[in-house]
Amino acid sequence: MPIISEILKPESLTELQDAVCGAPRLVPVGAGTKTRLSGAEEGVTRVSLQGLSGVVEYEPDEYTFTALAGTPIAELIEILSARGQYLPWDPMLVAAGATLGGTVAAGLSGPGRFRFGGLRDFILGVRLVDGSGRLLRLGGKVVKNAAGFDLPKFLVGSLGRFGVLAELTFKVFPRPSTSRTLRLAAADPEAATRMLSELGGGRWELEAMDVPPGDPVLLVRLAGPTAALPGLIEEILRRWPGTELPSPAAAEAWTELGEFRWAHPTGWLGKVILDPAQWPQFHRTLRGVIDSRVHLSSGGNVAYVSLADPGDAAGFNERWRGLGVRSLTLRGPGPLWLGERRPSEIEAAVKTALDPENRFPSLDE
Repeated sequence: MPIISEILKPESLTELQDAVCGAPRLVPVGAGTKTRLSGAEEGVTRVSLQGLSGVVEYEPDEYTFTALAGTPIAELIEILSARGQYLPWDPMLVAAGATLGGTVAAGLSGPGRFRFGGLRDFILGVRLVDGSGRLLRLGGKVVKNAAGFDLPKFLVGSLGRFGVLAELTFKVFPRPSTSRTLRLAAADPEAATRMLSELGGGRWELEAMDVPPGDPVLLVRLAGPTAALPGLIEEILRRWPGTELPSPAAAEAWTELGEFRWAHPTGWLGKVILDPAQWPQFHRTLRGVIDSRVHLSSGGNVAYVSLADPGDAAGFNERWRGLGVRSLTLRGPGPLWLGERRPSEIEAAVKTALDPENRFPSLDE
C-alpha cells in the first residue's frame, strides 16, 4: 500500500481551501472505509473531511437536503427516517462509518440501485474546492435544475481526483410502508442469469435483486403498500422455488451485503462493472481461485469480488480485459483498476479545467 506522508484535518471551508493551496499534491479522504481509493504515491498529503460534518439544510416538504461532505451516512439516515424519508440507493458501509462525500467520490450504490437508480440519479448539487483553491458551486439545491453541464453527476465516482467535495445536495424519497424479502433457489449461474432477466422484466417492480456469495440463490426485495405485497409474493413463489425470509433475517442479509461482512477483512476487494449476460462467464473466471467470494448486485450490473490472497487480483487483469469488464480496487494493494479502462476526452478536459496545477492524482494512480 502506498505511503502517505501527512493528514490535514480542516474544520471549515476556509481551512479546506487553505489546505488545498498549501499542498503541492493531495488526496481527500473520508472515514477510510475504502482504503485503496485514498492511496497515492509517497509524499502526497491526505486531507480528511471528517471535520466538515453536519446537515446544512433539510427541506422535508421539498424532499431535499444539503450536508457537508464529512457527514456520516448513518446520521443522514436517522434524520431522514424521522420524517418518513430515505436514500433509495441503499448506501453501503453505513455501519462502518462511510461519509457522504466519500460515498459520492467512490460511486458506490447498494442493491436499491436496481429499481431507483444509483446515487448519481439523486445528486443535485455540490460545492467543490478545485485545484486552484476556489470554492465552486456546481448544480443547485432544487430538483428542477437543468442549466448547463451536469457536473455533479460527473463527480460521482471521481475518487477526489478533480477536487475536494465540500458540500452536497441530494433529493430523497418517501420510505415505503412495508419491505419483504424472498430467497429464491437457482441451479447454477446460468439459471440465476435467466431468473434475473425474467424477474427484472416482470410486472412486480422489485426494489432489489442480488445474488449473495455462496450457493446460487437470489435475494429479491419488494417494497410498497402492505396490502399489495402478499399477492405479488404468492405469484413469484408459484413460479420459482423459494421462501420468504422473516424480517430480522432479511434485515441481516441485506446488512451483511451492504457492509461487506462476507468479504475477507485483509484480502482484496473490488467492484466489477458488467451486465447480467456476462455473469456466467465472469463467474467461471473465478473458479480455481482459493477462497474467492462474489456478490452480484443491482440486478446483475455490478459484482463485488473478495479474494483471500490480495496477490491473486493481478492475475485477473488480462482475463477481465478479454471479457470487456473492468474493476475498481476498493481495498487491498495493487493497481487501482484491473481490466479495461478507457479515459475519455471529457475526463481530460474537466481535469484541466478544475485542476490545472495537477494537485490531485489522476484516476489511474
